[in-house]
Amino acid sequence: MSPLSITRRCFSLATLGWGLGHGLAQAQGRWPDKPIRMVVPYTPGGGTDGVTRQITEKVGTAARWVFLVDNKPGAGGNIGLDLVAKAKPDGYTLGMGQTANLAINPALLPRMPFDPLKDLVPVALVAEQPVVMVVRADSPWKTLTDAIAAAKTRPATVKQGLAGTGTVGHLAGEMLAFKAGFSVLSVPYKGAAPAITDLLGGQTDYMFATPQAVLGMLKGGKLRALAVTSIRRMAVLPDVPTVAESGHAGFSAVDWKLIVAPAGTPAEVVRAVNAEVEKALAQPAMLAQLSAEGSAPMGGSAAQAAKYLQAEQEKWAALIRQARIQID
Repeated sequence: MSPLSITRRCFSLATLGWGLGHGLAQAQGRWPDKPIRMVVPYTPGGGTDGVTRQITEKVGTAARWVFLVDNKPGAGGNIGLDLVAKAKPDGYTLGMGQTANLAINPALLPRMPFDPLKDLVPVALVAEQPVVMVVRADSPWKTLTDAIAAAKTRPATVKQGLAGTGTVGHLAGEMLAFKAGFSVLSVPYKGAAPAITDLLGGQTDYMFATPQAVLGMLKGGKLRALAVTSIRRMAVLPDVPTVAESGHAGFSAVDWKLIVAPAGTPAEVVRAVNAEVEKALAQPAMLAQLSAEGSAPMGGSAAQAAKYLQAEQEKWAALIRQARIQID
């Protein structure tokens, strides 16, 4: 091969390599060349915050990216995600959305400060977590069937405690009542702790709670779990049946976590973040952390995340409309 041929071949390979990375480099300079802000629309120490810190730590270590987790709580997650929606779409602002603020709030609230489908772009599905239907340990209800039968004999007098309105726990309870054909009196609280306190004290009859909020009391014998709202049983509660297998086929109500970015964020950035999240979700340490808290990894492409979000919005909007659910 002549020196000229070698030169031309090297130039072709170099051009190919430049072409593959040029879109990202051109759109973002040398992205990321500074820390990436990850907005968590809830307070530190909660479930969303914990998953966010787990995934950013794994991605940051593997990709050598720097993340700054920024907690911006308020309005059921709307304040934080509104900041993301209105941020510059340069790849340096991301947010950790979830079922309530991306799929439930748009149908439940009279006004939203942003449109999840227009103002945000789905980047990567991270994890999902069901809620657990719990009663006091001394409750006469041993199964979900017992609870439903009692609710039907006492219309609108059985009380469901809510850790908050518009949450997956709230809507899971409304979905069960609607599909099983009974009415329930929902009692809202400002968080899981006071809701559990009143459940233990007999002021309410049951609640749908996150695993983190009740695992300790289930193990300690203060509460009894009747069902979980995922399609499959939870690894941390293997003996607790799902609502679906308890006579309500297809029932599913999970709190999923979805990384989002401002609309207009370069596709190359979206693909890069998605690829790194996929790698992180395959790590044994990450899987163990998720399992310990009652979560399961999700993953998939950004396109799959967009389809999932659309389907979830339609699902919850239909329930809210058909069951005439309102926030007082």
